[in-house]
Amino acid sequence: MSMPFGYASPEQIMRDRAEYARKGIARGRSVVVMQYADGILFVAPNPSKALHKISEIYDRIGFAAVGRYNEFESLRLAGIRYADINGYTFNRNDVTGRGLANLYAQQLGMIFTESIKSLEVEIVVAEVGDSQAEDQIYRLTFDGSVFDEQGMAVIGGQAEAVAGRLKERYKDNMPLPEALEAALVALTEPGGERPPATQLEVAVLDRGREHRKFLRLTGPRLERLLKTVKSETKPDKPAEDVSLPEPPTAPDGDIDTGSAE
Repeated sequence: MSMPFGYASPEQIMRDRAEYARKGIARGRSVVVMQYADGILFVAPNPSKALHKISEIYDRIGFAAVGRYNEFESLRLAGIRYADINGYTFNRNDVTGRGLANLYAQQLGMIFTESIKSLEVEIVVAEVGDSQAEDQIYRLTFDGSVFDEQGMAVIGGQAEAVAGRLKERYKDNMPLPEALEAALVALTEPGGERPPATQLEVAVLDRGREHRKFLRLTGPRLERLLKTVKSETKPDKPAEDVSLPEPPTAPDGDIDTGSAE
């Protein structure tokens, strides 16, 4: 039996969809989500003030995404509707990061298998608990796969390289300035320059806040935090810098030894 013209096996179709989605996601900049002593930190290079990669979903739940903005924005809005309806119908405590991750996994998996084009998105759903042990970070890929991350997650761009640099500096119970410094080091290419505060999107899920835990760090608040990072990471001044100045040296050129040769 001859194959019809233009036939492609299901395995090849799935591989092509996955490759297409991966290429689209890799074109963006990475987003870092990590635990710190008082909650969960989100950091993303983002020059736009209106098109956010990091958002609030519900009281204790945050959302981060990379890829096509219109696609992950529709997922964000679907998550907010799900949280509002369930919180109103049942109880606000019934809205969990795990339930939201399951919802997104179903939607992404269905679109990946049934649609001609898969979504070019990768997302993180994070929920802050009453203690660090109760924090939850879920990473979801374009095909609906869910990963329960421990301590930190990196999505988009050169995620593997960024995650490698972050692991070198990450440790438990980091204060917020130290956690932000670790995230910025990981997001900055070796030898590259860090983006200024105006091109950073930073937010936290602060377990110490009442009711709504999500807090976006912008403007003077973010600038003060970045100054704290610089002052805490600035190396001590070497002893020779405060010593007496060295005696003057001869000008450039051949040294006159006083000999006639």
